[in-house]
Amino acid sequence: MSNRVQETREALGARLRTFRRDAGYTSGRAFAGVLDWHESKVSRIEHGKQNASEEDIRAWCVATGQDEHVDDLIATVRHIDELWLEWRRQLQTGAESRQKKSLPVYARTKVFRIWHPNAIWGTFQTADYATAIFQQAIRYYDIVNDAEAAVAKRLERQRYLYEGSRIYNVILGEQALYSNVGGPEVMKSQLDRLVALMGLARVSVGIVPKAAPAEIWLGHSFSMFDDKLVLVETFSAEMSVTQPKEIELYAKAFALLKQSAVYGEPAMALIRSAIDYFNH
Repeated sequence: MSNRVQETREALGARLRTFRRDAGYTSGRAFAGVLDWHESKVSRIEHGKQNASEEDIRAWCVATGQDEHVDDLIATVRHIDELWLEWRRQLQTGAESRQKKSLPVYARTKVFRIWHPNAIWGTFQTADYATAIFQQAIRYYDIVNDAEAAVAKRLERQRYLYEGSRIYNVILGEQALYSNVGGPEVMKSQLDRLVALMGLARVSVGIVPKAAPAEIWLGHSFSMFDDKLVLVETFSAEMSVTQPKEIELYAKAFALLKQSAVYGEPAMALIRSAIDYFNH
């Protein structure tokens, strides 16, 4: 189990311990008696040695008069074991399975908020650009080479750009227009594709110029799916954020990044400059 998962479990336990003490239960034994639990269960949950179930959370909050925190804590419990998934474990059978796993999430999402400071978002990628990305991942993680199948699954997402009433709010850093993935020809084709996507009615693309006043540090990329899930990718792992208060922070970060972004013709001008760069 990763340190992040254990830390989150311990933080949950500490919060529950505070609820217990604030409610006047000075010992775990007395509290266990109220809930009709074995006395060791309270201690194990409070010290992060045991997962609390959704039923445990509800019972704990009701007994301590903290009903308003039930939804928040259950959101943590539901994903505590999935919070930090090592890439090697996710990719052990290749990259295609991870791409396939994302399709249901995209299918049910109504509003996307995407931030990528230095690469083109996956759903906007051309086949050649995506192939280059997956080849990088295959080399880096030393996994089975299923790039062709992975690209096919990634491109399946693109149908959602044209189906239903989904809204796509995408912000890219100017560096994403210049990060040379696959060579000049691949980049020019990818940038042309980006221009075409900007013409879709339900797609909003902003570019944060490299010298734009920063309202918040640029940080890492993240993808928000409605107000229910945020995915954050690092070199070693993928983090799933489902806790409402944490999701609020990402929504706030996205709003601040939007203040630094340019749209419409100014964004088009930045893309055209990048295309000119790869023409020389």
